[in-house]
Amino acid sequence: MPIIRPCQASDLAGITDIYAHHVLNGTGTFEIDTPSEQEMTARWAEVRAKNLPYLVAAEGAQVLGFAYCNWFKPRPAYRFSAENSIYLAPSTQRQGLGRALLAELCAQAEAAGLRRLIAVIGDSANAGSIGVHLAVGFSHVGVLKACGWKFERWLDVVMMERALGRADSCGPTQVRAP
Repeated sequence: MPIIRPCQASDLAGITDIYAHHVLNGTGTFEIDTPSEQEMTARWAEVRAKNLPYLVAAEGAQVLGFAYCNWFKPRPAYRFSAENSIYLAPSTQRQGLGRALLAELCAQAEAAGLRRLIAVIGDSANAGSIGVHLAVGFSHVGVLKACGWKFERWLDVVMMERALGRADSCGPTQVRAP
């Protein structure tokens, strides 16, 4: 039975493999070239340095999926909003693992002091990602039409968001700043 836990350095090879599959075969990411394990390690370290959650779903030593969030934009005014990312190994899709992983990411992001998670979903035909975000309480914000070019075609970006905690009902001094 899979467990969801914080990512460890030993998970990065599995994360790199999962992400490479999505870069090469999917439109959920607009990245074209697969990042190396060294690059994925640097990205993980950046998220950890900000005290933001980076999670894996694992069964034993096998990574089945991962999810993390990072600042939506680098300017200080955005420090309570983060963009989330979630990727699953192809063999684990449509089994509820994505929903569990994203729900835990939302809980940990809220505990870290975030007020809003933003999903920037590649490809408006990405029903799996849109569906898992809807299932965990995200709502549609809009669609950026034909703003990405991958696999010799134009792709939309679907924007979704989820308020965390008391969201915008209190000032930032009333929450722990990340």
